[in-house]
Amino acid sequence: MNHLNKLVSNELVYGLPKLKFEKEHVCETCQRGKQTTKSFNLKNCVSTSKPLELLHMDLFGPSRTMSLGGNLYALVVVDDFFKYTWTLFLHTKNEAYSEFKKLARKL
Repeated sequence: MNHLNKLVSNELVYGLPKLKFEKEHVCETCQRGKQTTKSFNLKNCVSTSKPLELLHMDLFGPSRTMSLGGNLYALVVVDDFFKYTWTLFLHTKNEAYSEFKKLARKL
């Protein structure tokens, strides 16, 4: 809050309202940003009846560290029935669909 008060008093930021920021008063946006959500309840039963019926996928990147093959992105595929996981490393996000099609043909 001290840094915000210095910015306001020295007029270092255009458009910043001339308010006195206090440590005890937290704005609504900051309060919402610090709130956490409750975790989902764990499921005790498998909701699928056969392998590959339901797949969970996550595409992420670019990662800070390049893989040994020079890739910055990854596609993670998890089978809901067996919880088997495949990780496909990608140079670009555009490759995700074609790599998933190759994986689907193998299965």
